[in-house]
Formats: sequence, structure tokens, C-alpha cells
Amino acid sequence: MALSFTVKDAHTIMTLMGRMATGNETLTVVDATGFVSTGTTIKQMGTETVFNTLSTVFNRLIVASRAYKRNLYLMDAMDTGVYSALIRKISFYSDDPMPTGASNTDLFTNFAEGFTAGQNGVDAITGDPVSTKSQWEQHRKVPLEMSFFSQAEWQYGITLDEDRIEIAFRNEEEFNRYFAGYLEEHANDIETTHEAWNRLALLNKVASIYAMRSDMNGAAIDLVAAYNSKYGTSYTGDQLRTTYRKEFLGFFVATVRQLSDYMAERNNLYHWDVPKTINGVTQSILRHTPYDKQRFYLYNRFFIDAESEVLPEIFHDDKLDIKKQYQPVTFWQSIKSATSGDARAQINFKPVITNTSTGAQETAANAVVLPYVLGLICDVDALMTNFELERVDTTAPEARKHYRNTWNTFRRGAVLDPTEKSILLYMAS
Repeated sequence: MALSFTVKDAHTIMTLMGRMATGNETLTVVDATGFVSTGTTIKQMGTETVFNTLSTVFNRLIVASRAYKRNLYLMDAMDTGVYSALIRKISFYSDDPMPTGASNTDLFTNFAEGFTAGQNGVDAITGDPVSTKSQWEQHRKVPLEMSFFSQAEWQYGITLDEDRIEIAFRNEEEFNRYFAGYLEEHANDIETTHEAWNRLALLNKVASIYAMRSDMNGAAIDLVAAYNSKYGTSYTGDQLRTTYRKEFLGFFVATVRQLSDYMAERNNLYHWDVPKTINGVTQSILRHTPYDKQRFYLYNRFFIDAESEVLPEIFHDDKLDIKKQYQPVTFWQSIKSATSGDARAQINFKPVITNTSTGAQETAANAVVLPYVLGLICDVDALMTNFELERVDTTAPEARKHYRNTWNTFRRGAVLDPTEKSILLYMAS
């Protein structure tokens, strides 16, 4: 699906995500079309005339209720406001060094009697100039603009009776407790939906990395294959999670620490580098993710028995802050599965991706089905949810039936940038 500038009504997909999260629905394929944005290089606005890549214009009564605090808050990155749903992100292609004109070298003769500024002479064999160009040779950084637009909207309504239900309680204190619980559960429903939205974004990020893995330069890592390759074994994922669990945990910690170091390097690994031929040379978008910009989403059910050993080994040496950069994930998509295996570790998801040939945003041809997802490491800018609108409107009393309605309207966005470093860690068996 191409990038759309229409607000999407998200109540259906939010209902499905919420029901899978609460156990009312088994693991079901989810199609994220239209709800998240992985970015597009195709713009529907005009462009300037120098690079032709930047847009020219463009935010004793027991009341059974307890407050619920949502999980997956780590990606809550920004409040863009209702007028800032369209996001432009400009990156720049890397440049290679150029031959020196300050000396005579094995490649060019820049100083010789009679030579002038700029190119001089012609090589007898190649026919090329024997000196470099002048100081006026133009070399601008070539920009890449990505456009992100994601607006999904849903509402919650609640009816407040003016005077009819007081007779069900013995006194004002009981009524007040009932009313407080009534409103708190309404708030809990809203909080669960916010978590479902963030889970939708997280799932799309995980699935899109796998779907785009051929262009993501090593971003999708099957830890079963990686372990067997390193140690010359042929274990299955189930064996590594049970019989050889201790050995695999050590391998996992070492792998994550190494990947964290690699992410801090500036290169074209672990992201779509959008290769482009400039003056006959293929250039890339190079990225680096400093330690404090790295985010870790790890499936904590696998690590819970060894959490005191694993986490201190990963978050160490003051490079990584477990309180700010780590998000335990108790399940990825559903707490119930229609098949065998660990339902909480499985995904069955049809992600929105960026077509690396056309630059357009579209839906993956096939759903990504993975039996065991262990974690995601990503740049803070690779996965963000934004809060564009949140408002509450209450009606006047209904004159005949004596009730009021309160409507909560939510508009959310999700920005998933494949040009920022991200690493999916999964077990294919």
C-alpha cells in the first residue's frame, strides 16, 4: 500500500491486538497495512531543482478494579501534535576521499612548468588529464529524504448516569467507591489499547526486518544457525532452549554485547543503506548508534530463570542503562496459540515495508511467521510511536433520561525507519 495521507480508523485492529493480549483470541495473522509508516522516498509534493530529492514545502463493598500501567512504553518517543503527522527525515550519502592536488603523486602531476589551475595535459595511453581539477569543482552532499505519515484513530465512550444507580448502595461512601472503580476500569481499557498500539508498532518492526532481510545487511540473525556455525554442532532451537540452555545463554550474552559494539560503529550494517550510484560510484547511507541511543526489547520468559546473570552481563561498564534502554517483553503478539510451542514467543504478522526498488511503502506479500523471537536491538529513531491527538468531550445531560456521555478520542502514529540500525534475534526452530 502506498503512503496515504488519510486518517485510518483503528478500532478493529486495536480490538484484535487487545484480545490477543488478554487471551480472548488465539494467535491470528495481523495485517498492519495503513497503520504504521516505514517511510517512502516517493513524495507527492514538488521538489527543489538542485538535488531533486527535497520537497519544496511542508506535527464492605469490594470494587474489583486496579489501575493498570501499560508495558512497551520505551518507544513512546514524541508528541508531535495534530498538525505534525507528516514527518520529513533527511539523511546524506557518504563520500569517498578524493585524490590530492597539493602534491605530485603516483596518480597525478599537479606541479609542472606551464601548468595552470585545474586539469592539464592528457595521458598518452588513457587520454585522461594528468592533473586534478581546480578548486571550483563542485561537491555537494547528496541528500535522501524519507517521508513518514501515520495517523490511526479510535474512540472510547462511557455513560455516566446522573441519579438512577444511587439506590443500589447503602450510602454515599459505597457509591463513591463504585464510581471510582467504574472510571478506573474505563481508564484501564484505554491503557490496554495504548499498549496494543505500541505492540503493533513493535511487531511491525520485528516482521519488517525479517521481510526486508536481504536488503538490511545482516539485521536478521537466526541464533540457532549462528550457534551451530560457531561450535560446529547441529542442535535444534528446542535443544538450545532446554538441554543446552546454559551454553546457549553464554553465547547469547556474548553475541548481544558484540552486536552492541558493532552498532556503535559507523557503517552500512544492520540497516537498509539505500545504495545509490553517484558519479559512477555506489554510495550508501551510513549510520551509527551510540550506546545511549540503543534500545533492547528482550523476551523475558526465556531469561527469567537466569535474569540475574544475563542482564548484568549485557548492561555493563556504564555503556548501557538498564532502566532507560531495556524493555522486557512478556509476549510478542498473543498469549494463546492455535498451534504447538510457546505462543508468547511466536509471531504471525503481515508487515508494512519499504520497497527497496521503488522507494514506495507497501504491504509485504506474505505474512512473517516465526516460531521463537528472542529480541530486538534498535536505534531509538528506528521505532517510535507518537501521540498526535488526545481529547475528552462530554455531552450535556440527556434531559429525558438523565445521563451524560464522555468520549475519548485518540490519534496515534508509528514511525519505523528501516534506514536506522536494527537487529532481530530469532530462533528458526
